[in-house]
Amino acid sequence: MKAEQVTGVQHLTTDNFDQTINNGITLVDFWAEWCMPCRMQGPIIDNLAKSIGTKAVIAKLDVDHNPEVAMRYGITGIPSLIIYKDGEVAKQFVGLQSEEVLKQAIEKLSVN
Repeated sequence: MKAEQVTGVQHLTTDNFDQTINNGITLVDFWAEWCMPCRMQGPIIDNLAKSIGTKAVIAKLDVDHNPEVAMRYGITGIPSLIIYKDGEVAKQFVGLQSEEVLKQAIEKLSVN
């Protein structure tokens, strides 16, 4: 099954990260269980996954369990949200973000 066909938030690991971000638009929420702003970001990410439909893959990556990926992208503060387009970083946010800000960024990229 291709990632674009899956609805809801996907949970990424070091093993499936590259495969997931390589095609189309993917938003990845870099987070950790102990991070309070990350916990606040979680429901926003869940709602975004429902409202964005098939325009983008919405995913989360736990930085404590997958430090290699976090280091590769220079993640030093969480939550960090990166939007990838065909495997390349297109937009990056650090800190708690609203659903509207994230949705607009995805929609802008899906037009280009």
